[in-house]
Amino acid sequence: MILIMRNKKRSNTPRHKRLNRMSRLQAAKHWMPKYEGKNIVKGYSTHFGVDKLCAVSELELLEYKIDTEYINQVKASIIERQKFAENKNKEKEEKRMLVKHLEEGDYYIAEYLDMELEKIEDGEIPF
Repeated sequence: MILIMRNKKRSNTPRHKRLNRMSRLQAAKHWMPKYEGKNIVKGYSTHFGVDKLCAVSELELLEYKIDTEYINQVKASIIERQKFAENKNKEKEEKRMLVKHLEEGDYYIAEYLDMELEKIEDGEIPF
């Protein structure tokens, strides 16, 4: 009699990146003494797959002292990144709407307008 064993589908994501907060805090106690890098916040965020603000809050829960100036820098960079992403999405949407409203025969006009937009963004005057 032959038994056929089914292979379990295994996740490609490393285990330490799938942990929830409580499990990360327990694992971090063992990880922190082994860390040899310069910036523990960056190392924590990359090792456990969380953003830097979450890494800061969890390291503070583990009673690790972090400079308030660094925390403010992290918050400012997150806000800046969000604004950049919103602007980028807005530009994509505007281009998509422009192309949508132009007919197929107006392809050259759309291409011309796109070139003019690039010149304006570079600081050149299209006239």
